[in-house]
Amino acid sequence: MTTTEKIEKMLAENKIVLFMKGSPEMPQCGFSARATAILNELGAEFHSVDVLQDPEIRQGIKDFGQWPTIPQLYLNKELVGGSDIMMEMFETGELKEAIAK
Repeated sequence: MTTTEKIEKMLAENKIVLFMKGSPEMPQCGFSARATAILNELGAEFHSVDVLQDPEIRQGIKDFGQWPTIPQLYLNKELVGGSDIMMEMFETGELKEAIAK
């Protein structure tokens, strides 16, 4: 299975996927910690992928979404963005609405 196929499978099997550094319990960077905190605040059930455990996924997700940084949030197979975009959407209520759909 190619890296792209692995990513597509994860996105197909989970409504909300957060590609991050570390785990929700132990984020390994401030941006991943903020992304996790936002999703937890919204009560969202999400699948997390620790890109530090798999170098192919770490680079592959950047190529897949054409987004250069981690974390990356996907909702319904669509790239939302990183923690800054998540924060903006959280503050306006847009992220809560998107997750509810």
